[in-house]
Amino acid sequence: MNHKERLLAAIDHRETDRTPIWLGCPHGDSHAKLHNYFGVSSNLELQTAIDDDMRWFPIGWKHPEGKPGLDPTGGRPKKSHNQPGLFAETEDVGEVEKAYWPDPQFADVAGARDAIDPWKHTHAIFSGVWAPFFHNVGDYFGMDNYFVKMHTNPAVVEAVTERVVDFYWGVNEIAFSHLAPDIDVMFFGNDFGTQLNTFVSPELFRRFILPGMKKLTDQAHRFGLRVALHSCGSVYGVIPDLIGIGVEALHPIQAKARNMEAIRLKREFGNDLCFIGGIDTQELLCNGTPQQVRDEVRRVIDIFGTGIVISPSHEAILPDVPPENVEAMFDEARAYRAKPR
Repeated sequence: MNHKERLLAAIDHRETDRTPIWLGCPHGDSHAKLHNYFGVSSNLELQTAIDDDMRWFPIGWKHPEGKPGLDPTGGRPKKSHNQPGLFAETEDVGEVEKAYWPDPQFADVAGARDAIDPWKHTHAIFSGVWAPFFHNVGDYFGMDNYFVKMHTNPAVVEAVTERVVDFYWGVNEIAFSHLAPDIDVMFFGNDFGTQLNTFVSPELFRRFILPGMKKLTDQAHRFGLRVALHSCGSVYGVIPDLIGIGVEALHPIQAKARNMEAIRLKREFGNDLCFIGGIDTQELLCNGTPQQVRDEVRRVIDIFGTGIVISPSHEAILPDVPPENVEAMFDEARAYRAKPR
């Protein structure tokens, strides 16, 4: 199998010659240490050095005159998630419609094509606009205000959400019209989980967040793409909803979050989802020994068998993770074969 075949087989729950792996996107402060350790000069070279199986190239948006894209704070620097945003005091849906909204036509198709072209025949290509609309809408109100307005003025929340999702949908529509044959998986992200649960109840999630995810997922499927969704934290309570809208892979499996244990996820959802991640970055990768990392990789592979892509439980490897543990994680994933079931 080549890299593309291997990773797509895992998403489809087919047997693979080895467990696929993905480096993730190490935090900028980690680059020097990782690059020096592995003897490389870029993250793409690092991915080649560890022999990983996918390449992620998000679709960007670039206005020819340098105008901003989504601007939830009205041009002010964002200092906190709870900072009042552009619609913090808005009670009239009409105000939402009159606000500035960016034009999707400036999707950076050329930039994405240039990034994808060298890898499209050999590696699984993850792409699409990142579309973190849950965070964007929260910034338009301020986080606490966002959650309160779900109860006090749901129409305004729905109006802002619709405009943000429509922008991302429009960018994808343009990009996929040109690039879908070279893309395998639409990858997008919204961190709607905390260490213990989702930020909002499943009922509020289904009303205000899930419809936007479904719209983007339906779009990807229309172009023949598989769908991978990113959310850190405990999202256990809404995983059936994600499966219901057609999400095929879930990233990053925050291993220490409540109810996100590998055994539970495999038992309850292993026939319906591929899982990407699962090797703990909160404790194990930063504090464990290389042998402990290897042992955990074996344990996770044995639990899942197929339908798993070994990767850190957060894609942005932080500077507190020793390069020796990164090496151990991927060496073991490449070498180890799951025990027969």
